[in-house]
Amino acid sequence: MTEAKLKQVEIDVCGQICPSSLLTTLREVNNHKQPLRSGEIQLDILTDNSDSTNRIFEAVSNMGYMVEINEQKKHFRISISKRNRTEG
Repeated sequence: MTEAKLKQVEIDVCGQICPSSLLTTLREVNNHKQPLRSGEIQLDILTDNSDSTNRIFEAVSNMGYMVEINEQKKHFRISISKRNRTEG
């Protein structure tokens, strides 16, 4: 059986600071709730505000999603996806 390719949805909130970037992220997580929960998509949030990374990580992790933060040259990429059953 072949594994289905995960669709990535990119949301750019560069230039926004908290709480605006957090609220935008939470809105997008809620708008994509079903495909996120089923593992069909991964949300990639782009932010240039380091404070936002901590707040988004905490809020979205508490919602039961897996959150990964990668620092890139000019911004951070926050990847949000379905939490694997074997993870806490």
